[in-house]
Amino acid sequence: MTSSMTSPEPTGPLLVRVRAVMPALAPAEQRVANAVLADPGGVAAMTISELAEVASTSETTVIRFCKQIGVPGYPQLRLQLAAQSATDNVRPEVGGDIEPGDTLAEVVGKVAFADERAVRETAQQLDMNALAAVVAAVAKAPRVDIYGLGASGFVALDLQQKLHRIRRVAFAWSDVHVALTSAALLGDGDVAVGISHTGTTAEVVEALEEAAKHGATTVAITNFPRSPLAKTADLVLTTAARETTYRSGATSSRIAQLMVVDCVFIGVAQQVLPDARKALETTYSAVRGHHLKPDSH
Repeated sequence: MTSSMTSPEPTGPLLVRVRAVMPALAPAEQRVANAVLADPGGVAAMTISELAEVASTSETTVIRFCKQIGVPGYPQLRLQLAAQSATDNVRPEVGGDIEPGDTLAEVVGKVAFADERAVRETAQQLDMNALAAVVAAVAKAPRVDIYGLGASGFVALDLQQKLHRIRRVAFAWSDVHVALTSAALLGDGDVAVGISHTGTTAEVVEALEEAAKHGATTVAITNFPRSPLAKTADLVLTTAARETTYRSGATSSRIAQLMVVDCVFIGVAQQVLPDARKALETTYSAVRGHHLKPDSH
């Protein structure tokens, strides 16, 4: 399949869309986005002139920002911000970034909230049509290559292990040279999956581009739908995790990726039943003897 070289429009709740497109915005539009994210309820009460002044920009830029996040105009932006602010007041946040003086109990609360929010917001914005297309492609693929580095490399290994357990031929590569040589051997019907939270990991983008050259269907799993990785892929599955000062490459981004991977795996398993069920039972039986029995004393 030939890469479309286009990225999907952001979906899901308004503030999730703002974060998703942030890296692709012009500097003036980013200032508007930062103002919106810093005080959604306050911006909902502002006129367009007031927001433009707060963001040190023009009313025209505010309108462009609205278009970038899929909102027709400023009145609609205010309405959506007011609605989301009301929802957030019903579900108060534990607190944003982790601070140096936080107690361990506060750290636990913030980490747990961030991880739960990442899963919830990822589910809210996940493109079901793209997910169904990925499941169909992987289920019938003679071979699946998965590329990921660093924290995303662990997610790539998880997807490979899951697919392997239901008799799908899958390989996870974290070395760029091995990834490129493997991608060069893919062909029509094969699937290449690139995983990167930022969507800017050069080695992952390069491997996906190589796979596309040889006719493989390419899939991106990333937090940012307008990232270089997303633009390289035929199909894009987006997460909605927020990374913070202390948590670059944080658990929340991996949990969001793992949730998407689980959805792909279960969807594929459904497509290849009953073979998948038999394979899972066989593999479970093979390792059962390596589990120690609980101490009865």
